[in-house]
Amino acid sequence: MDAVIKGKAKAEGEPFNRPSRDEAEDAVRTLIAWAGDDPKREGLIDTPGRVVDAYEEWFKGYREDPREYLSRTFDDVKGYDDIVMLRDIDVESHCEHHMAPFLGKAFVAYMPLDNVVGISKIARVVEIYSKRLQTQETMTSQILNAIQEVLKPEGVAVMIDAKHECMTTRGVHHPNVSTITTQFSGVFRSDKELRERFLRLAGR
Repeated sequence: MDAVIKGKAKAEGEPFNRPSRDEAEDAVRTLIAWAGDDPKREGLIDTPGRVVDAYEEWFKGYREDPREYLSRTFDDVKGYDDIVMLRDIDVESHCEHHMAPFLGKAFVAYMPLDNVVGISKIARVVEIYSKRLQTQETMTSQILNAIQEVLKPEGVAVMIDAKHECMTTRGVHHPNVSTITTQFSGVFRSDKELRERFLRLAGR
């Protein structure tokens, strides 16, 4: 699992000084005070603990390795030789620029070569990467690269369609704008008809 510290990617296994829970709660109190309210006010006394609990859920992807899920494959596919695709996978993530949520759907397909993986594992990969801080573009690439590296299929296609709260609740304030990112490898990159078929199945 990669972590991002001071703008640089930190490889798995390198030391990481994660703050204690008390330090995290103190940081929330600081932000409340900076926003202009009293963190000792009755309605806010328990807020730091709740925020830290929420962060543990929102960013649990740092504690999971998507490649572990993808390594559990099945060799017997009874001659199946077409794409495997999952549509409308829920995406709940936070951008690394403003730590604001972005919500949407992911569409993932791969062309099996020698084996397939349980379909829930593909959805799990999307969930793990979405529960980290990153851009939508980065997440799209991460999902594709993990599937390509572990399953080694003939190709992978990923599309994410999401709305970003950093655009809807601040800045330009455009609530109806969604962002679409795509990434293709192997036969999905080289075969235009297959790529277009994926986009049609995704409803695009």
